[in-house]
Amino acid sequence: MAAATAFAFLVVLEVAARHYGLPGPLTNQAREVICPPKSGFLLYAGLALTMVALTWRERCVALGAAIGIDLAFAAVRWATGAGVAHGQPFGNGALWVLLGVAVLAVTRRTGPDRVLLLKGAGLGLLLVTGRKTGDTWLLITSKTRPTVLDQYVATADHALGNPSWLAGRIVTASGPVGFNLLDVVYGQLAVAAVAVALYQLRGVAADRRFPRHHLVRTFLVIGLLGPAVYMLFPVVGPVFAYGTGADHWTSLSLWTERPPHGGHWPVPDLWPRTVPRLTAPHPVPYDGFTPRNCMPSLHTAWATAIFVHSRRGPRALRWAGAFWLAATVTATLGFGYHYGADLLAGAVFALTVEAGLRTFDRGWDRSGVRLVAHGTAVFAALLVAYRWLPLEMAVHRWVAGPLLVLATASVIHHYMRTVNRWDPGAAPTARRSPAQPELV
Repeated sequence: MAAATAFAFLVVLEVAARHYGLPGPLTNQAREVICPPKSGFLLYAGLALTMVALTWRERCVALGAAIGIDLAFAAVRWATGAGVAHGQPFGNGALWVLLGVAVLAVTRRTGPDRVLLLKGAGLGLLLVTGRKTGDTWLLITSKTRPTVLDQYVATADHALGNPSWLAGRIVTASGPVGFNLLDVVYGQLAVAAVAVALYQLRGVAADRRFPRHHLVRTFLVIGLLGPAVYMLFPVVGPVFAYGTGADHWTSLSLWTERPPHGGHWPVPDLWPRTVPRLTAPHPVPYDGFTPRNCMPSLHTAWATAIFVHSRRGPRALRWAGAFWLAATVTATLGFGYHYGADLLAGAVFALTVEAGLRTFDRGWDRSGVRLVAHGTAVFAALLVAYRWLPLEMAVHRWVAGPLLVLATASVIHHYMRTVNRWDPGAAPTARRSPAQPELV
Protein backbone atom coordinates (compact mmCIF):
# COMPACT_ATOMS: atom_id res chain seq x y z
CA MET A 1 0.00 0.00 0.00
CA ALA A 2 2.79 2.42 0.95
CA ALA A 3 4.73 1.58 -2.22
CA ALA A 4 1.64 2.14 -4.37
CA THR A 5 0.96 5.49 -2.69
CA ALA A 6 4.56 6.62 -3.19
CA PHE A 7 4.49 5.62 -6.87
CA ALA A 8 1.18 7.44 -7.39
CA PHE A 9 2.66 10.56 -5.80
CA LEU A 10 5.66 10.38 -8.15
CA VAL A 11 3.34 10.04 -11.14
CA VAL A 12 1.41 13.15 -10.03
CA LEU A 13 4.65 15.13 -9.76
CA GLU A 14 5.76 13.83 -13.16
CA VAL A 15 2.52 15.03 -14.73
CA ALA A 16 2.82 18.41 -12.99
CA ALA A 17 6.38 18.87 -14.25
CA ARG A 18 5.36 17.89 -17.78
CA HIS A 19 2.65 20.54 -17.63
CA TYR A 20 5.45 23.12 -17.42
CA GLY A 21 7.45 21.48 -20.20
CA LEU A 22 10.11 19.90 -17.98
CA PRO A 23 10.90 16.29 -17.00
CA GLY A 24 9.67 15.06 -13.63
CA PRO A 25 11.27 12.84 -10.97
CA LEU A 26 10.64 9.55 -12.78
CA THR A 27 12.17 10.78 -16.04
CA ASN A 28 15.18 12.36 -14.32
CA GLN A 29 15.85 9.19 -12.35
CA ALA A 30 15.51 6.99 -15.43
CA ARG A 31 17.99 9.18 -17.33
CA GLU A 32 20.68 8.50 -14.73
CA VAL A 33 20.73 4.85 -15.70
CA ILE A 34 22.73 6.00 -18.75
CA CYS A 35 23.42 9.75 -18.51
CA PRO A 36 25.92 11.32 -16.08
CA PRO A 37 24.12 11.58 -12.72
CA LYS A 38 23.49 14.86 -10.96
CA SER A 39 24.92 13.52 -7.69
CA GLY A 40 27.09 10.45 -7.75
CA PHE A 41 27.76 10.80 -4.02
CA LEU A 42 24.04 10.50 -3.30
CA LEU A 43 23.71 7.38 -5.47
CA TYR A 44 26.56 5.69 -3.61
CA ALA A 45 24.99 6.79 -0.31
CA GLY A 46 21.78 5.07 -1.43
CA LEU A 47 23.77 1.95 -2.29
CA ALA A 48 25.35 2.02 1.17
CA LEU A 49 21.88 2.01 2.72
CA THR A 50 20.87 -0.95 0.58
CA MET A 51 23.99 -2.87 1.58
CA VAL A 52 22.92 -2.98 5.25
CA ALA A 53 20.63 -5.83 4.17
CA LEU A 54 23.49 -7.77 2.53
CA THR A 55 26.14 -10.06 3.93
CA TRP A 56 29.76 -8.89 3.89
CA ARG A 57 30.51 -11.04 0.86
CA GLU A 58 27.48 -9.62 -0.98
CA ARG A 59 28.54 -6.08 -0.02
CA CYS A 60 31.99 -6.59 -1.54
CA VAL A 61 30.44 -7.96 -4.72
CA ALA A 62 27.92 -5.09 -4.93
CA LEU A 63 30.54 -2.39 -4.39
CA GLY A 64 32.95 -3.99 -6.84
CA ALA A 65 30.20 -4.25 -9.45
CA ALA A 66 29.23 -0.59 -8.98
CA ILE A 67 32.82 0.60 -9.36
CA GLY A 68 33.36 -1.67 -12.37
CA ILE A 69 30.24 -0.36 -14.12
CA ASP A 70 31.32 3.23 -13.44
CA LEU A 71 34.74 2.53 -14.94
CA ALA A 72 33.10 1.01 -18.01
CA PHE A 73 30.86 4.09 -18.42
CA ALA A 74 33.87 6.37 -18.01
CA ALA A 75 35.79 4.47 -20.68
CA VAL A 76 32.89 4.66 -23.14
CA ARG A 77 32.42 8.38 -22.53
CA TRP A 78 36.11 9.03 -22.94
CA ALA A 79 36.22 7.01 -26.18
CA THR A 80 33.18 8.75 -27.64
CA GLY A 81 34.01 12.21 -26.32
CA ALA A 82 30.64 12.45 -24.62
CA GLY A 83 31.93 14.18 -21.49
CA VAL A 84 30.04 14.98 -18.28
CA ALA A 85 29.37 18.70 -18.61
CA HIS A 86 26.05 18.56 -16.72
CA GLY A 87 26.69 15.82 -14.19
CA GLN A 88 29.28 13.78 -12.32
CA PRO A 89 31.55 11.14 -13.85
CA PHE A 90 30.42 8.41 -11.45
CA GLY A 91 27.23 7.07 -9.89
CA ASN A 92 25.65 5.09 -12.72
CA GLY A 93 27.15 1.89 -11.33
CA ALA A 94 25.58 2.46 -7.92
CA LEU A 95 22.14 2.93 -9.52
CA TRP A 96 22.56 -0.21 -11.64
CA VAL A 97 23.44 -2.25 -8.55
CA LEU A 98 20.50 -0.77 -6.62
CA LEU A 99 18.14 -1.89 -9.37
CA GLY A 100 19.94 -5.21 -9.60
CA VAL A 101 19.37 -5.93 -5.91
CA ALA A 102 15.64 -5.31 -6.39
CA VAL A 103 15.56 -7.65 -9.42
CA LEU A 104 17.55 -10.26 -7.50
CA ALA A 105 15.10 -10.10 -4.59
CA VAL A 106 12.11 -10.71 -6.88
CA THR A 107 13.67 -13.44 -9.03
CA ARG A 108 16.05 -15.32 -6.73
CA ARG A 109 14.78 -14.87 -3.16
CA THR A 110 11.67 -15.99 -1.31
CA GLY A 111 10.03 -15.38 2.04
CA PRO A 112 11.78 -13.19 4.64
CA ASP A 113 14.96 -12.93 2.54
CA ARG A 114 13.01 -11.40 -0.35
CA VAL A 115 11.26 -8.93 1.98
CA LEU A 116 14.57 -7.90 3.56
CA LEU A 117 16.28 -7.31 0.20
CA LEU A 118 13.30 -5.40 -1.18
CA LYS A 119 13.25 -3.17 1.90
CA GLY A 120 16.97 -2.53 1.50
CA ALA A 121 16.67 -1.71 -2.19
CA GLY A 122 13.58 0.41 -1.53
CA LEU A 123 15.38 2.39 1.17
CA GLY A 124 18.27 3.20 -1.16
CA LEU A 125 16.01 4.09 -4.07
CA LEU A 126 13.81 6.25 -1.85
CA LEU A 127 16.83 8.31 -0.86
CA VAL A 128 17.90 9.01 -4.45
CA THR A 129 14.36 9.43 -5.76
CA GLY A 130 13.60 11.81 -2.90
CA ARG A 131 16.21 14.16 -4.35
CA LYS A 132 14.44 14.15 -7.73
CA THR A 133 11.09 14.65 -6.04
CA GLY A 134 12.47 17.67 -4.20
CA ASP A 135 13.79 19.19 -7.42
CA THR A 136 10.34 18.86 -8.99
CA TRP A 137 8.67 20.39 -5.95
CA LEU A 138 11.00 23.39 -6.24
CA LEU A 139 10.11 23.76 -9.90
CA ILE A 140 6.41 23.78 -9.03
CA THR A 141 6.91 26.46 -6.36
CA SER A 142 8.65 28.77 -8.84
CA LYS A 143 5.97 28.31 -11.49
CA THR A 144 2.87 28.53 -9.30
CA ARG A 145 3.90 31.30 -6.89
CA PRO A 146 4.64 34.44 -8.95
CA THR A 147 5.03 36.65 -5.85
CA VAL A 148 7.25 36.10 -2.81
CA LEU A 149 7.00 37.18 0.82
CA ASP A 150 10.65 37.99 1.50
CA GLN A 151 9.86 41.48 2.74
CA TYR A 152 7.71 39.99 5.48
CA VAL A 153 10.41 37.60 6.72
CA ALA A 154 13.18 40.19 6.37
CA THR A 155 11.10 42.60 8.44
CA ALA A 156 10.38 39.97 11.10
CA ASP A 157 14.10 39.14 11.15
CA HIS A 158 14.81 42.56 12.66
CA ALA A 159 13.49 41.06 15.91
CA LEU A 160 16.32 38.50 15.76
CA GLY A 161 19.04 40.98 14.88
CA ASN A 162 19.19 40.21 11.14
CA PRO A 163 21.43 37.14 11.58
CA SER A 164 21.77 36.43 7.84
CA TRP A 165 23.43 39.79 7.24
CA LEU A 166 25.84 39.21 10.14
CA ALA A 167 26.66 35.63 9.10
CA GLY A 168 27.09 36.70 5.46
CA ARG A 169 29.76 39.20 6.43
CA ILE A 170 31.51 36.60 8.62
CA VAL A 171 31.57 33.98 5.83
CA THR A 172 32.84 36.57 3.36
CA ALA A 173 35.61 37.55 5.78
CA SER A 174 36.60 33.89 6.26
CA GLY A 175 37.71 33.73 2.61
CA PRO A 176 37.90 30.61 0.41
CA VAL A 177 38.78 28.24 3.27
CA GLY A 178 35.71 28.99 5.38
CA PHE A 179 33.44 29.32 2.37
CA ASN A 180 34.38 26.00 0.75
CA LEU A 181 34.29 24.07 4.04
CA LEU A 182 30.73 25.26 4.61
CA ASP A 183 29.91 24.58 0.96
CA VAL A 184 30.90 20.92 1.35
CA VAL A 185 28.85 20.59 4.55
CA TYR A 186 25.82 22.26 2.97
CA GLY A 187 25.99 20.25 -0.25
CA GLN A 188 26.57 16.80 1.26
CA LEU A 189 23.90 16.81 3.96
CA ALA A 190 22.42 13.54 2.67
CA VAL A 191 25.82 11.83 2.95
CA ALA A 192 26.03 12.87 6.61
CA ALA A 193 22.53 11.48 7.16
CA VAL A 194 23.58 8.18 5.63
CA ALA A 195 26.56 7.96 8.01
CA VAL A 196 24.21 8.22 10.99
CA ALA A 197 21.67 5.88 9.39
CA LEU A 198 24.33 3.25 8.73
CA TYR A 199 25.15 3.21 12.43
CA GLN A 200 21.47 2.81 13.30
CA LEU A 201 21.00 0.05 10.71
CA ARG A 202 24.27 -1.77 11.42
CA GLY A 203 22.49 -4.83 12.83
CA VAL A 204 19.99 -5.36 9.99
CA ALA A 205 21.91 -8.14 8.22
CA ALA A 206 22.35 -10.08 11.47
CA ASP A 207 18.84 -9.49 12.85
CA ARG A 208 17.22 -10.02 9.41
CA ARG A 209 14.87 -7.08 9.97
CA PHE A 210 14.87 -3.28 10.02
CA PRO A 211 14.18 -1.26 13.18
CA ARG A 212 10.82 0.50 13.34
CA HIS A 213 12.31 3.99 13.37
CA HIS A 214 15.52 5.41 11.92
CA LEU A 215 16.89 8.64 10.48
CA VAL A 216 16.09 7.95 6.81
CA ARG A 217 12.44 7.69 7.72
CA THR A 218 12.47 11.15 9.32
CA PHE A 219 14.53 12.55 6.45
CA LEU A 220 12.02 11.42 3.85
CA VAL A 221 8.94 12.68 5.74
CA ILE A 222 10.56 16.10 6.23
CA GLY A 223 11.30 16.24 2.50
CA LEU A 224 7.74 15.21 1.65
CA LEU A 225 5.88 17.64 3.92
CA GLY A 226 8.23 20.64 3.84
CA PRO A 227 7.64 21.73 0.22
CA ALA A 228 3.90 21.91 0.92
CA VAL A 229 4.69 24.78 3.31
CA TYR A 230 6.73 26.44 0.55
CA MET A 231 3.50 26.70 -1.40
CA LEU A 232 1.79 28.48 1.52
CA PHE A 233 4.71 30.79 2.34
CA PRO A 234 6.86 31.39 -0.79
CA VAL A 235 10.22 32.96 0.06
CA VAL A 236 13.44 32.97 -2.02
CA GLY A 237 16.01 34.07 0.57
CA PRO A 238 18.19 37.14 1.19
CA VAL A 239 20.87 36.41 -1.41
CA PHE A 240 18.17 36.26 -4.09
CA ALA A 241 15.86 38.94 -2.74
CA TYR A 242 18.62 41.40 -1.79
CA GLY A 243 21.45 39.72 -3.68
CA THR A 244 24.92 40.93 -4.56
CA GLY A 245 25.35 39.08 -7.87
CA ALA A 246 27.40 36.08 -8.99
CA ASP A 247 30.83 37.59 -8.35
CA HIS A 248 30.35 37.69 -4.59
CA TRP A 249 30.58 33.90 -4.21
CA THR A 250 32.28 32.93 -7.48
CA SER A 251 35.46 34.62 -6.29
CA LEU A 252 35.53 32.37 -3.19
CA SER A 253 34.25 29.06 -4.57
CA LEU A 254 36.77 26.42 -5.59
CA TRP A 255 34.13 23.96 -6.77
CA THR A 256 31.28 25.46 -8.72
CA GLU A 257 30.32 28.57 -10.60
CA ARG A 258 27.66 30.41 -8.65
CA PRO A 259 24.50 31.49 -10.49
CA PRO A 260 23.62 35.19 -10.51
CA HIS A 261 21.31 36.31 -7.73
CA GLY A 262 18.76 39.10 -7.57
CA GLY A 263 17.86 41.15 -10.61
CA HIS A 264 14.07 41.06 -10.13
CA TRP A 265 13.84 42.97 -6.87
CA PRO A 266 13.14 46.67 -6.30
CA VAL A 267 16.10 47.12 -3.86
CA PRO A 268 18.85 44.69 -4.93
CA ASP A 269 22.52 44.61 -3.95
CA LEU A 270 22.06 45.02 -0.18
CA TRP A 271 22.98 41.61 1.21
CA PRO A 272 25.17 41.19 3.24
CA ARG A 273 26.50 44.73 3.55
CA THR A 274 23.37 46.81 4.24
CA VAL A 275 20.33 45.77 6.26
CA PRO A 276 17.10 46.70 4.41
CA ARG A 277 15.17 49.66 5.73
CA LEU A 278 12.24 49.03 8.03
CA THR A 279 9.08 49.62 5.98
CA ALA A 280 5.64 48.05 5.72
CA PRO A 281 6.15 44.75 3.80
CA HIS A 282 4.12 43.59 0.82
CA PRO A 283 4.24 40.69 -1.68
CA VAL A 284 6.61 41.33 -4.60
CA PRO A 285 6.67 39.65 -8.05
CA TYR A 286 9.69 37.48 -8.72
CA ASP A 287 11.05 35.42 -11.60
CA GLY A 288 9.63 32.09 -12.74
CA PHE A 289 12.64 29.86 -12.08
CA THR A 290 14.07 30.63 -8.61
CA PRO A 291 12.72 28.11 -6.04
CA ARG A 292 10.61 29.49 -3.22
CA ASN A 293 12.25 27.13 -0.74
CA CYS A 294 13.03 29.09 2.42
CA MET A 295 10.12 28.76 4.84
CA PRO A 296 10.84 26.60 6.73
CA SER A 297 14.56 25.90 6.30
CA LEU A 298 14.60 22.20 5.43
CA HIS A 299 18.40 22.13 5.59
CA THR A 300 18.07 23.17 9.23
CA ALA A 301 15.30 20.61 9.73
CA TRP A 302 17.41 17.81 8.25
CA ALA A 303 20.51 18.85 10.20
CA THR A 304 18.40 18.91 13.38
CA ALA A 305 17.21 15.37 12.62
CA ILE A 306 20.82 14.26 12.10
CA PHE A 307 21.76 15.80 15.45
CA VAL A 308 18.86 14.13 17.27
CA HIS A 309 19.54 10.70 15.83
CA SER A 310 23.30 10.92 16.41
CA ARG A 311 22.76 11.29 20.19
CA ARG A 312 22.63 7.50 20.62
CA GLY A 313 25.87 6.85 18.77
CA PRO A 314 29.47 6.75 19.94
CA ARG A 315 31.27 9.95 20.89
CA ALA A 316 32.71 10.54 17.40
CA LEU A 317 29.24 10.30 15.85
CA ARG A 318 27.74 12.62 18.46
CA TRP A 319 30.44 15.22 17.81
CA ALA A 320 29.94 14.84 14.06
CA GLY A 321 26.20 15.39 14.44
CA ALA A 322 26.76 18.53 16.49
CA PHE A 323 29.32 19.84 14.01
CA TRP A 324 27.01 19.22 11.04
CA LEU A 325 24.15 21.06 12.72
CA ALA A 326 26.33 24.06 13.64
CA ALA A 327 27.99 24.20 10.20
CA THR A 328 24.66 23.83 8.37
CA VAL A 329 23.08 26.66 10.36
CA THR A 330 26.13 28.83 9.65
CA ALA A 331 26.02 27.98 5.94
CA THR A 332 22.29 28.57 5.50
CA LEU A 333 22.63 32.02 7.03
CA GLY A 334 26.11 32.87 5.75
CA PHE A 335 25.35 31.97 2.13
CA GLY A 336 22.20 34.09 2.27
CA TYR A 337 19.90 31.15 1.53
CA HIS A 338 17.75 31.70 4.64
CA TYR A 339 16.65 34.27 7.17
CA GLY A 340 16.94 33.62 10.90
CA ALA A 341 13.16 33.22 11.11
CA ASP A 342 13.40 30.31 8.64
CA LEU A 343 15.81 28.47 10.91
CA LEU A 344 13.56 28.67 13.96
CA ALA A 345 10.66 27.33 11.92
CA GLY A 346 12.87 24.57 10.51
CA ALA A 347 13.98 23.35 13.94
CA VAL A 348 10.39 23.28 15.25
CA PHE A 349 9.25 21.52 12.07
CA ALA A 350 11.90 18.80 12.41
CA LEU A 351 11.14 18.04 16.05
CA THR A 352 7.40 17.95 15.34
CA VAL A 353 7.88 15.46 12.48
CA GLU A 354 10.19 13.35 14.64
CA ALA A 355 7.70 13.42 17.50
CA GLY A 356 4.88 12.45 15.15
CA LEU A 357 6.76 9.45 13.77
CA ARG A 358 7.73 8.21 17.21
CA THR A 359 4.22 8.74 18.56
CA PHE A 360 2.82 6.80 15.61
CA ASP A 361 5.05 3.88 16.57
CA ARG A 362 3.88 4.11 20.19
CA GLY A 363 0.19 4.12 19.30
CA TRP A 364 -0.60 7.82 19.77
CA ASP A 365 -0.40 7.88 23.56
CA ARG A 366 -1.27 11.05 25.47
CA SER A 367 2.30 12.32 25.97
CA GLY A 368 3.08 11.93 22.28
CA VAL A 369 -0.12 13.65 21.17
CA ARG A 370 0.63 16.59 23.47
CA LEU A 371 4.14 16.88 22.07
CA VAL A 372 2.94 16.82 18.45
CA ALA A 373 0.17 19.33 19.22
CA HIS A 374 2.67 21.64 20.96
CA GLY A 375 5.09 21.55 18.00
CA THR A 376 2.30 22.06 15.47
CA ALA A 377 0.85 25.00 17.39
CA VAL A 378 4.23 26.74 17.71
CA PHE A 379 5.03 26.16 14.04
CA ALA A 380 1.67 27.58 12.96
CA ALA A 381 2.08 30.54 15.33
CA LEU A 382 5.50 31.33 13.84
CA LEU A 383 4.10 31.37 10.29
CA VAL A 384 1.14 33.53 11.32
CA ALA A 385 3.41 36.00 13.13
CA TYR A 386 5.83 36.22 10.19
CA ARG A 387 2.98 36.87 7.76
CA TRP A 388 0.68 39.23 9.69
CA LEU A 389 2.80 40.76 12.47
CA PRO A 390 6.27 41.35 10.99
CA LEU A 391 6.29 45.14 11.35
CA GLU A 392 5.05 44.99 14.94
CA MET A 393 7.74 42.38 15.70
CA ALA A 394 10.44 44.59 14.19
CA VAL A 395 9.29 47.69 16.08
CA HIS A 396 9.09 45.81 19.39
CA ARG A 397 12.15 43.66 18.75
CA TRP A 398 13.25 43.39 22.38
CA VAL A 399 9.93 41.69 23.14
CA ALA A 400 9.32 39.76 19.92
CA GLY A 401 12.86 38.39 19.56
CA PRO A 402 13.00 36.68 22.98
CA LEU A 403 9.44 35.39 22.48
CA LEU A 404 10.42 33.74 19.18
CA VAL A 405 13.44 32.09 20.79
CA LEU A 406 11.46 31.02 23.87
CA ALA A 407 8.69 29.49 21.72
CA THR A 408 11.29 27.44 19.84
CA ALA A 409 13.06 26.50 23.07
CA SER A 410 9.76 25.32 24.57
CA VAL A 411 9.37 22.74 21.79
CA ILE A 412 12.98 21.60 22.24
CA HIS A 413 12.53 21.27 26.01
CA HIS A 414 9.21 19.45 25.67
CA TYR A 415 10.71 17.04 23.12
CA MET A 416 13.76 16.26 25.29
CA ARG A 417 11.67 15.78 28.43
CA THR A 418 9.17 13.51 26.68
CA VAL A 419 11.76 11.39 24.88
CA ASN A 420 13.79 10.94 28.07
CA ARG A 421 10.63 9.74 29.79
CA TRP A 422 9.99 7.28 26.95
CA ASP A 423 13.54 5.88 27.10
CA PRO A 424 14.78 6.59 30.64
CA GLY A 425 17.56 4.00 30.71
CA ALA A 426 18.92 4.33 27.18
CA ALA A 427 22.72 4.45 27.11
CA PRO A 428 24.30 6.53 24.32
CA THR A 429 26.64 3.77 23.16
CA ALA A 430 24.62 0.67 24.05
CA ARG A 431 24.07 -1.72 21.19
CA ARG A 432 20.43 -2.64 20.82
CA SER A 433 19.39 -6.26 21.18
CA PRO A 434 17.19 -7.99 18.57
CA ALA A 435 14.28 -7.82 21.01
CA GLN A 436 14.65 -4.08 21.55
CA PRO A 437 14.62 -2.13 18.27
CA GLU A 438 16.49 1.15 18.28
CA LEU A 439 13.98 3.98 18.29
CA VAL A 440 16.20 7.01 17.87
